[in-house]
Amino acid sequence: MGTPYVLILFYSKHGSIAEMAKHIARGVNSVGGIEAKVRQVPNVSETCEATTPEIPDEGSPYATLDELAECSGLALGSPSYFGTIAAPLKHFIDQTSMLWLTGRLIDKPACGFTSASSMHGGHEQCLHSMMTPLLHHGMVWTGLPYNNKALLSTTAGGTPYGASHLASNTDEHQLTNDEKSLCEAQGKRIAEMAIKLAK
Repeated sequence: MGTPYVLILFYSKHGSIAEMAKHIARGVNSVGGIEAKVRQVPNVSETCEATTPEIPDEGSPYATLDELAECSGLALGSPSYFGTIAAPLKHFIDQTSMLWLTGRLIDKPACGFTSASSMHGGHEQCLHSMMTPLLHHGMVWTGLPYNNKALLSTTAGGTPYGASHLASNTDEHQLTNDEKSLCEAQGKRIAEMAIKLAK
């Protein structure tokens, strides 16, 4: 069996979530004995079933259900669309019934990260919407405690429910220093929890 890993699974339309995933991976990789595996999900067609190439044109490889099943921890990332997760990520999660039936994710830690282009654009509600299917899978939600001082100093993204980013517009994916710090803290915590819960 290979090195245990935290699966950083996300959908990113404008780049903010992909940028956050990099910093969460940095936090995961700062912990010994575990590594980050960064994966994205493909877009979904608005009108009819469309085929997507097996390898994306850019960014991280597409996730497989096997990679989710074998992970030691999960960091789930999505832009906030009306306070909930984006359809491509929901579509992927909706395919995990067999993992639920077999209990493959029970007692594994999970966390979430999100981005919205307004201060009250649904950051926290989106993170709550991520919790629901993962709690059904028996996963253990891992937020961000207030010993991360950036939660108190941030004037942009950051919540105790998970890392977030405030984009000034849909094309803005430059994270503030506090947002970077919280992403890295989130990655470090999920990695540490994965190691603890595996014992």
